[in-house]
Amino acid sequence: MDFTAERKAMVDSQVRVNDVTNHEIHLAMMETPRESFCAPERAFAAYSEEAVTIAGDRRLMPARDVAKLLQAAAPRAGETALAIAAPYAAAVLARIGLKVTAQESDAAVFEVIGAALEAEGVQTVVAPLAQPSGQGLDLIVSEGGIADLPKTWGEALRTGGRMVLVERRGPIGKAALFIKGEQGLSRRELFDSSPAVLAELTPAPTFSL
Repeated sequence: MDFTAERKAMVDSQVRVNDVTNHEIHLAMMETPRESFCAPERAFAAYSEEAVTIAGDRRLMPARDVAKLLQAAAPRAGETALAIAAPYAAAVLARIGLKVTAQESDAAVFEVIGAALEAEGVQTVVAPLAQPSGQGLDLIVSEGGIADLPKTWGEALRTGGRMVLVERRGPIGKAALFIKGEQGLSRRELFDSSPAVLAELTPAPTFSL
């Protein structure tokens, strides 16, 4: 397959047409080898609109949704970002010029894509998803659906820091931008999205009589 041509087609047909006008994001996505961030046997589907398998239950978020999240986050070169269960977003942010750490709770994910992240200059850390790596962060992004947003994520941001993710508690989730102010987090809904929910961040069901 001609992955270079596939990348351009993806940006033209999935990203630009969905109101993503940030040229830095366009260029970064046309340079980032998305096929390197999924299971090797699924590389042929890397530029489709499906959520492609990485390892276990982890999936790549469709490029359209990644682009829309990152545009809302307004990343700037030199900022510090944490990508939680978001390896492709991590690579795109690194291409834009951010200092990026990719965090996963399952080391098996990095066994598949760790070399690709290293090639992009992204640091990796294995830790529970509810325990973000670093403090005073400018940006946090996640490609997984969040049923119960950990308070610790907001606490890891600096004042003025941003967080973009999809809150999902039913069939359709809502992508949202959070900005940390002096009084806490503000929230703005962005668009509908339905990534697989991160099971680790799903509260256990409760029962009452």
